[in-house]
Amino acid sequence: MIVDPREIGPERMYKILIGSVLPRPIAWVSTLSAAKKTNLAPFSFFTVASSNPPILCFSPGYKSAIIDGREEAVPKDTLRNIRETKEFVVNIVSEFLADKMNQTSGDYGPDVSEFEAAGLTAAPCKVVAPFRVGESLINMECKLHQFVEFGHHPGAGTLVLGEVVCVHIDDSVLHNGRIDPDVLQPIGRLGGNFYTTVKDRFEIVRPKV
Repeated sequence: MIVDPREIGPERMYKILIGSVLPRPIAWVSTLSAAKKTNLAPFSFFTVASSNPPILCFSPGYKSAIIDGREEAVPKDTLRNIRETKEFVVNIVSEFLADKMNQTSGDYGPDVSEFEAAGLTAAPCKVVAPFRVGESLINMECKLHQFVEFGHHPGAGTLVLGEVVCVHIDDSVLHNGRIDPDVLQPIGRLGGNFYTTVKDRFEIVRPKV
């Protein structure tokens, strides 16, 4: 089977992408608007872009909204907030937080705090203004490094690159100076409504060439 993205349309292409690129780690991103409203939302288009400097990247998209009787593309609250404040926090989602993470994925209005909706603790950060998820075992405070725009229509993503300026790590996660995945228990996103864990792992030693 050969697929031409130009022929199948964006919805089918989206399903192929999220069904093929697996598993995807989840950035649980907390932001603060210019009006000091808290926001929290999960994004699975997420990874590390650089270690020196430490850069994380994730990609929130545009969504459809009816404004004055017309359908228009509007940025998600997370993207709008980062444009306004240039700061955000990436909170790592452990398995025990999966239900609360899912709760924050709802399409709430900009005046609704997902922290409150999901019963989560909005803990203060050390460097940036947005709050971090107090229950999360790892929080990474970030300052905006760069935007990469791919359009301003529904489904178009904006790659957000942020420099990590402070990391909060729960002591229980550290073992001999390394992060223990058995304690962190991160989850990953699959297609549809499915998620996965990292409980089944295997080791391969890199070849010496």
